[in-house]
Amino acid sequence: MPVFLSALLLGAHFLRSGSVLMAVFTLLFPFVLFIKRSWAARLVQLFLAFGVIEWAITLLHLVAERRVDGQPWIRLAIILGIVVLFTGSSALIFSFSRSLRKRYRMGTALTEENDI
Repeated sequence: MPVFLSALLLGAHFLRSGSVLMAVFTLLFPFVLFIKRSWAARLVQLFLAFGVIEWAITLLHLVAERRVDGQPWIRLAIILGIVVLFTGSSALIFSFSRSLRKRYRMGTALTEENDI
């Protein structure tokens, strides 16, 4: 669920900026997870990492704009900071969840089962 929510937020961001094609791509990309292979999970992690970069750039740009205009910017920075952290956490969930590592046949999950 966090991956799909992160993609939804990123898709809304691209739609708001007028990039319909990127919005559609972003909304469809998490469906790669229906392929139960490690490369699919790693590809989604990479996608989310690019999402983190996009959110961080947006955060810095909007805060700079607001500061130049003399508008309040702290609430904006907090909200977008939370979005950056959430998107990053969505990418890391594959590394910390034993069930996801097992489902996508990622590294240590298989070796842990063999040791038992």
